[in-house]
Amino acid sequence: MQQKPETRKQEPEKVMLQCFCSLKPSPNSIAKFISDQPYLSLLENNCTTMKDLKKIHAQLIKTGLVNDIIAASRVLAFSASPAGDMNYAYLVFTQIENPNLFAWNTIIRGFSQSSNPQIAISLFIDMLVDSSVQPERLTYPSVFKAYAQLGLACDGRQLHGRVIKLGLDYDQFIRNIIIYMYANCGLLSEAWRMFDEELELDIVAWNSMVIGLAKCGEIDESRRLFNKMLSRNTVSWNSMISGYVRNDKFLEALELFQEMQGEKIRPSEFTMVSLLNACACLGAITQGKWIHDYILKKNFELNGILVTAIIEMYCKCGNVERALEVFRTSHKEGLSCWNAMIFGLATNGCEQEAIQLFSKLESLSLKPDYVSFIGALTACNHAGMVDKAKDYFSLMTERYKIKPTIKHYSCMVDVLGNAGLLEEAEQLIRSMPINEDAIIWGSLLSACRKHGNVEMAKRAAKHVIELDPAQSSGYVLMSNVYAATRQFEEAIKQRLLMKEKQLEKEPGCSLIEVNGEVHEFVSGGRMHPQAKEIYSVLNELKLMLQ
Repeated sequence: MQQKPETRKQEPEKVMLQCFCSLKPSPNSIAKFISDQPYLSLLENNCTTMKDLKKIHAQLIKTGLVNDIIAASRVLAFSASPAGDMNYAYLVFTQIENPNLFAWNTIIRGFSQSSNPQIAISLFIDMLVDSSVQPERLTYPSVFKAYAQLGLACDGRQLHGRVIKLGLDYDQFIRNIIIYMYANCGLLSEAWRMFDEELELDIVAWNSMVIGLAKCGEIDESRRLFNKMLSRNTVSWNSMISGYVRNDKFLEALELFQEMQGEKIRPSEFTMVSLLNACACLGAITQGKWIHDYILKKNFELNGILVTAIIEMYCKCGNVERALEVFRTSHKEGLSCWNAMIFGLATNGCEQEAIQLFSKLESLSLKPDYVSFIGALTACNHAGMVDKAKDYFSLMTERYKIKPTIKHYSCMVDVLGNAGLLEEAEQLIRSMPINEDAIIWGSLLSACRKHGNVEMAKRAAKHVIELDPAQSSGYVLMSNVYAATRQFEEAIKQRLLMKEKQLEKEPGCSLIEVNGEVHEFVSGGRMHPQAKEIYSVLNELKLMLQ
């Protein structure tokens, strides 16, 4: 049994600190107290890293000053900041004997902004149940944010009810975060109930609705609100542009960026990433190059996210050489740049270069992740390297302990199917420890068409239709299998089944950039303004080829 420590005569300095602690200090007295303590002054004015903090914290423990709530709260505040460490912050918090409201709010806010927002909710419940300190107005926004991050707006409704009972639902800060929670989680009816276009709500509430509507696919309604805003900030413009990109309206995103420039609004890094993604999806290399030049001209910080977006844009537009130039000359933070370059090489006919780059990645301190292996397996698929793909799959699971996802299995089915190893591909699908999807069976079905295996194709098509009955792909692919083996009656039956079920094949489309303008062509379409001239040239080419 642990014995109580002996009672010792306390030092005058510690007695003074405890007396100070028992009072509710004013902001002026807090500032004076901090300025009078050298280590607290250092913490307040010179501490920039966790390494600095730990040195100061050690001295506070040594002097006993850490027992003062003000000193402990200052250590906690830095630990829970973006420059801090939430694990360390939690340890500091648990050492505070009677946390005050500031300490509770600080730790809850820190976790709500972290990768573990569920801990913020857990701490809030502890505060309600076990603490003599009760939540106040500034506590609630962090908890609502945690619910929003977790997508748990349904649970957040209960907290909303508590806020209404306390009469805090008209507090602007709380109202904004509740709107954000509902909109971010797709509960638009609840968000609309809180959001009134005729009330004088601030820009934060409007931005939340613009983001939420775009996220839920209501892009036209999102644009209507955007147009109605009396004032817009960078977040407003970026939200609308990224909303267009999210909803595959890439040309609209680029057009809106032109409007943004006309308003003299400086775009953020996130605006640039959205625009680069739009150019990548359109294959708009001219616009993509212009945006890259704009990023350099305006001195944007070339961090990992932005460099990755630039590399992906050039790769998807087919300019691998420029992508490699960006990759080689940029500071490569993390894995994302490497993964983008490996995948870009793999999908642009540079399979050997992709494999070499993957090998170089392995030799560095960075470890390949599950995305890296998708790039390597894609390279093997395009190059027809079955044994190499099997080696990578084993390497991933055995050395790096990465659990394969459906995407990794789909890559392996593609590799085996393209090589004609259909039985092995089917066996791999059936032996997977995860549920198969329509895409992986569709890959096998395509391979069956290529190699003329009708019986296996029937089995694969059955799975595709069962797993995704609303799509026509199973019927179309099976019809193509029959047509390839000259079983035309069976091929027609598949098309008739599609008609009976009122399923339509989505027409294929392609995009091409000519003189800086992107043109879209739909299979069989005649809506292009120069359709007559285009079809005339195509007919001439057909005659020449005959």
